[in-house]
Amino acid sequence: MSLRMRVHDREPIGAALRRFKKLLERSGLQKELRKRRHFEKPCEVRRRAELRKKSAIRKSGERKPGEGYGSGGGGPPAR
Repeated sequence: MSLRMRVHDREPIGAALRRFKKLLERSGLQKELRKRRHFEKPCEVRRRAELRKKSAIRKSGERKPGEGYGSGGGGPPAR
């Protein structure tokens, strides 16, 4: 995968560098390179995927402040 970016005339180098970094981040190339830096055994890949799935389930199940209990206070139920 190759990335191409044209630097405009009289564009400051800082702005061009910032655009390049955003392009790199959006393409996912940097993430892929980091992932491929070291070999990961298939069992480790499966384990990491399982942990990611469990984490997502846990995050989706968390209560937001004000939810539950019905009083809107977010605290324990009134006695």
